[in-house]
Amino acid sequence: WEKSQPKPEAEKRSVVQILKKIDPDILGLCEIGSQEDLNEIQKMLHDAGIELPHQKLTSGGDEYRKLGLLSRYPILSESDHSGLRFEQEGKIFPMQRGLLDVTLELPNHLQLRCLGVHFKSKREIPEADQALLRRNEAHLVRKQVDAILEQNPEAKIVLYGDFNEHRNEPAIKALLGSRTGLNYMEDLPIKDRHGEVWTHFWDSADSYSRFDYFFVSRGLRPFVVDSKSYIYQAVDFDEASDHRPIVMRLSIPSP
Repeated sequence: WEKSQPKPEAEKRSVVQILKKIDPDILGLCEIGSQEDLNEIQKMLHDAGIELPHQKLTSGGDEYRKLGLLSRYPILSESDHSGLRFEQEGKIFPMQRGLLDVTLELPNHLQLRCLGVHFKSKREIPEADQALLRRNEAHLVRKQVDAILEQNPEAKIVLYGDFNEHRNEPAIKALLGSRTGLNYMEDLPIKDRHGEVWTHFWDSADSYSRFDYFFVSRGLRPFVVDSKSYIYQAVDFDEASDHRPIVMRLSIPSP
């Protein structure tokens, strides 16, 4: 859980240049250090012509890595999950990066429930088994998804972020749920222009992995435009981050 270093200015500028090309209406962010950092990103985007006036910052047990959301659309409601904890091998752990949970009001009164996460990395730590930490974090999130859908089976939910996990591992299976169940969360099958699905490049290991996902509820799935949802591709993406942005487009019907 060591302190992270501030993002270099050159990388910040590269992030903004990429986002100018994507032109998002809603932006989910990981590894935000402070409220001031989120405000800075918001201003940099404003200066670049991207207006995302509404924001949310969420933290968990890790005081240095938080979750942020910027939106063109207003935030109708927020849910506080700062107390999320689990027991593992006789110890109590907080959900390190927390769970960002807001409901946005999109055009034509469409309400979108955004759940953002950033699970434990694959780096080994002495405190606990890192894979089991992610699995326990996934069970906490799945419990929140079930609670939302039990209250409103038609809720339009997108669960997104850096899950630091491969598609076939128990943590991801827990988040998906039963394919035949009403609470199933579908993994959005996004690819880049070459049909590749990796979202993270680990330079020192020369390793390409898919760690970033969109999971959508049955209520949201009909609104997703598959042909315009993708993994951003550029040869210089690593000048901004070791992760490639993932993009989901929605089609909102007229009233």
